[in-house]
Amino acid sequence: MRILPIAAVLATVAATAVPAQSQALQATLYQTGFSQPVLAVSPPGDLTRLFVVEQTGRIRIIKNGTTLATPFINLGPASGGGLGLTNSSGERGLLGLAFHPNYATNGFFYVNYTATSNGATIIRRYTVSGSNPDLADTASGLTLLTINQPFSNHNGGCIHFGPDGKLYIGMGDGGSGNDPNNAGQTPTTLLGKMLRIDVDLPPPYIPADNPYATSTSVLREIWHFGLRNPWRFSFDRQTGDMYIGDVGQNAVEEISFQPAGVGNLNYGWRCMEGNSCTGLTGCTCNSIALTMPIQTYTHSQGCSVTGGFVYRGTQICGLQGTYFYADYCTTNIWSFRYTGGAVTQFTNRTTELEPVGTPTINNIAGFGEDAAGELYILDHADGEIYRIQLAGGVVDCNSNGIADACDIASGTAQDCNGNQIPDSCDITSGFSQDCNGNGRPDNCDITLGFSQDTNSNGLPDECECPGGAVPTTYCTGKVNSQLCLPTIAITGAPSASGAGTCVITASNIINNRNGLLFYGYGPAALPFQGGFICTPTPVKRTPIQLSGGSPTGTNCTGTFTFNFNAFIASGADPALQVVGSAWGAQYWSRDSGDPFGSSLTNAVGGLICQ
Repeated sequence: MRILPIAAVLATVAATAVPAQSQALQATLYQTGFSQPVLAVSPPGDLTRLFVVEQTGRIRIIKNGTTLATPFINLGPASGGGLGLTNSSGERGLLGLAFHPNYATNGFFYVNYTATSNGATIIRRYTVSGSNPDLADTASGLTLLTINQPFSNHNGGCIHFGPDGKLYIGMGDGGSGNDPNNAGQTPTTLLGKMLRIDVDLPPPYIPADNPYATSTSVLREIWHFGLRNPWRFSFDRQTGDMYIGDVGQNAVEEISFQPAGVGNLNYGWRCMEGNSCTGLTGCTCNSIALTMPIQTYTHSQGCSVTGGFVYRGTQICGLQGTYFYADYCTTNIWSFRYTGGAVTQFTNRTTELEPVGTPTINNIAGFGEDAAGELYILDHADGEIYRIQLAGGVVDCNSNGIADACDIASGTAQDCNGNQIPDSCDITSGFSQDCNGNGRPDNCDITLGFSQDTNSNGLPDECECPGGAVPTTYCTGKVNSQLCLPTIAITGAPSASGAGTCVITASNIINNRNGLLFYGYGPAALPFQGGFICTPTPVKRTPIQLSGGSPTGTNCTGTFTFNFNAFIASGADPALQVVGSAWGAQYWSRDSGDPFGSSLTNAVGGLICQ
């Protein structure tokens, strides 16, 4: 089959613990024109497309910010061009979508829908078209599970691949009120459970590490018990923890929690609604064997919880690790963090995320999460999708796909002056200068002690040359006995204070010969022993050096290196500590094969900088 083009996944800050920040949010209208959207997800690593699940039966694609006219697949009524497999009636319809972790290579995706014929839950696999990555192969359908439903509600519907590569399926208790068949606690039905299967195994797809993988009295697909209607659940893509939005009966809505990899939990339904005992027959309430929710709210605040996602995007670093959820009836939106077994930073986001003016958000039936970890709100009633963003937009000055604040918070970018702008952007925008080209603003070089500023004018000493003069090479070197032309080079500029880097180097020198750097106070070009002396008198000598290079033979592998600023800083020549004074320097070395016994480079010189 065709391998789909997948964008490289951003090196996000999600793996970096970032302190919470007070950042105002807004919900920005992203796309409109959908019919009862309930979920939006992306294939792993696909940064260009968002797949929107419509309860009416279609999966549609938003590609590079534009909704494609042709659905990816349509399972809805044949009268609407669909396959006739499902229709939306009450809580039924197309309810879930999950892409195989290896979707880029195998093209497998999985849907959860209720069958038109009898309302049974169907878990079915399809394959993407081999010729068009924006279309599914409708003939490729393979049914993995069929689960009969005794009533028309509480179908669950959410499916996700976990960090372990297994497919998790949230099943409601089958409907009616108060779970009349006690499905949540009955081990011989898949209703009222969280299921776990391995789609890479042959049927019946049972992972060997499922809690009841070898049981003859408990259905082997069961991962958790005691769920009423886990309409939306999700995994934290960083930690692997599972968050379950379990819809309540008459009084309490709840968010339940599963630590990464922990199976065989019992969330209590039908004995418990939230933290409250239902008083129904056959129940032992508040048993230590039950796992209580981590967050609840009563029906004074809503009527049906819509579970969301933990934020792991790159645009709002202060939200890292924050879980978002909502209520379908009241459109209340909340968030919190769950760390160390405790809920912290609980926040009512309803007013903050209500769009200014029109349109408004109504009946939140689902959230969305794209491949970059950014989150979306789905308006079931109006067919609108909103993106959760920073109020005022995101600043990404270096265009790396990560908000500047997140770059700085994670250490990806430096902000030495604390102005919330990456140093590189300060420099490229002209807001800060970087005279020495080290990638750090000059004021930070001075403040942090990397550079000196002896005259306190805000410029690093090594950069402050009168008239902006920088060292240049001049004069002509002398070809040595090995027919090589010795040359001189300089890094940095000489500083009157000896600050910063200024190193003078000679190359193409005969190996293992004595030599030295000599200098004077300005340039010259005086004939000398078949070459030129390129400094005027008086000529100043520095200590003798050995050229090194090859230990044997005679060749031009030798070099000399002299730290000129260290020499200036030593105070050996006070004349070099006068800002603006002229200087010139040249290397001489012994050359026994030369008629005069000497070799000379060209020269380098300029003005002494601050």
